[in-house]
Amino acid sequence: MVAAAITIRESRALTPELHKKLTAWRQHLHAHPELSLQEKATAAFVQERLTELGIPFEAGIGGHGVVATLTRGSARARVGLRADMDALPITEDTGLSYASKTPGVMHACGHDGHTAALLGAAALLAADTSWSGTVDFIFQPAEEGFGGSRAMVAAGLFERFPMDRVFGFHNWPGLEAGTIAVHDDVVMASGGRVTITIEGHAGHAGMPHLTRDPVMAAGHLIVAMQAIVSRSVDPLDTAVLSLCTIEGGTAPNQVAGKVVIRGTLRHHRNEVKDIILKRLGEICAGIATSFDVKVTPDIVMGVGVVVNSPDEAGFARMAADRLRAPVRRDLAPSMAGEDFAFYLQHRPGAFVWIGNGPLRDGAELHGPRYDFNDAILPVASGWMAEVAKTALSAN
Repeated sequence: MVAAAITIRESRALTPELHKKLTAWRQHLHAHPELSLQEKATAAFVQERLTELGIPFEAGIGGHGVVATLTRGSARARVGLRADMDALPITEDTGLSYASKTPGVMHACGHDGHTAALLGAAALLAADTSWSGTVDFIFQPAEEGFGGSRAMVAAGLFERFPMDRVFGFHNWPGLEAGTIAVHDDVVMASGGRVTITIEGHAGHAGMPHLTRDPVMAAGHLIVAMQAIVSRSVDPLDTAVLSLCTIEGGTAPNQVAGKVVIRGTLRHHRNEVKDIILKRLGEICAGIATSFDVKVTPDIVMGVGVVVNSPDEAGFARMAADRLRAPVRRDLAPSMAGEDFAFYLQHRPGAFVWIGNGPLRDGAELHGPRYDFNDAILPVASGWMAEVAKTALSAN
């Protein structure tokens, strides 16, 4: 933590006054989280802060999305910076004075910090006369599996704001606070939602021969599906198939009529996804035949793999160096997903991780005791402002 403190102090990206203001904004957002597609108050808060900073914006883009724009000088280059705004359906267990005031909802992934950091970058660039071009600040709703990036693109994001490149970051617990991790290629996985419905025939538990038991079929299906990654995917490849919930039955003395299994599929290469989907379909068909039940798989794939473009990864490293922040280039990609991937299918760009500090039990991403580290706001805001200037000057 000593090195992290020095890094943050030496970056000189934010004045103490601005850091204090961003911290207050971040903690306000943390106390008032909103789920995906429900970020009305969060978007209003962002608009109020942009108005306070004197930065023009457009709202209601792809739902509750907000895009602010700064133009300086005569350069025609244009760069986008993105932060996400939504929270998760998780009950907070931090005991913080600014803990969530919304039961069952919390900022367990740090999107409150991402939003505050982007506001900080906007403040820095608004006060900086050294750059020329246009910067768009993208405040995105519905990142947590609800297609916010896709909705903003469908609403004409790149036509209305024709940026050349786009950049973003995610805080990263377990990485030293203030350290910036830049990948040369794959950063995060593509995710898919898996839902498997097994329909049998309900009946008395004491007369199971008169039923077709979906619970027993579900047990065999779960075991069989766990063999897909271990036996059908090349060990040198990367994939995850996690079955996370199972619902079925209402009484302990009745064989249920239906079971629903839900989970997630993650991969770094589309060829691996194709293998998994093929085997998943074959296993579902086999279970249906073996247990005389109906098995219906429903797979909804996400927006894709997060892959940094070579030039933009270089700009990300240059920005970190100019900020005097430590850089890591040796971290393996994550199997977590990020819908920033959809922007990268339309524009070159880069997505980095900024260390949140030591990983504590229950305080990991999506954990009930997670909290964004306000000490990294100078690095997060500073890096976004610096990468925008670096990319603009390259044009």
